[in-house]
Amino acid sequence: MIPRPARDILWVVSGLFVCLLLTAWFLPGGLELRIIPARGGDPLAVLPLKAGERFTIQYWHSVEETPIWEEHSLDRDGRIYIEEERYLRFGAGMGRMPGIGRMVKRGPYEVIEAMHFPTGDFILRIGSPGVDHTLIWRGTRTNLSDLAPHEAVRFSARPVSLMYKAFRWVFPHPATPNAHGKGLAGPGDENRSPCKHGNSAFSASTTELRASQPGIPLQGGALNGFAG
Repeated sequence: MIPRPARDILWVVSGLFVCLLLTAWFLPGGLELRIIPARGGDPLAVLPLKAGERFTIQYWHSVEETPIWEEHSLDRDGRIYIEEERYLRFGAGMGRMPGIGRMVKRGPYEVIEAMHFPTGDFILRIGSPGVDHTLIWRGTRTNLSDLAPHEAVRFSARPVSLMYKAFRWVFPHPATPNAHGKGLAGPGDENRSPCKHGNSAFSASTTELRASQPGIPLQGGALNGFAG
């Protein structure tokens, strides 16, 4: 039999614990970006992000054989924006949107900066090894072309609770880069020798996938159609 003072203390502690859990459940804890095959299945990558934090998609243009970087961000509701695009030279299939961003030069690169253009959730057709669609985030590099060449994958994001964030801090998702020693950053490959790979990964018609995913663009990069 627990003495009454001890029971009262236990009730108070239990009540405080429940209040903390409810608070953590409803308080915002940031955002989570998932890259999942469009046909379904386990995510290829899961990124915890803060609103405004950037992640990058890098790949090699299949005709020009030059690197392209696309920087993206999320707003607090999980909407995806393209913020910047950087490349050595303009190539076939690459799109420009008049009035969106401004063009500047940074060394040898042409850069469209200050874009902040909403893409929303989008579908990316991953290129073959050689195109090397690579996800760059917090010093890690995840080569999607090694994981799922020729696959269509969906980029989507959502807000998460503080409780979920704390859970993932203790138990990272297996697909989060560096969660289990994978996806560690290596040297950048912007100076690598060009790789002959062709563009067979991007020869399929977009019509079928657009019909199956209405309202969500199918893209070689988030801006460039089948530029990759």
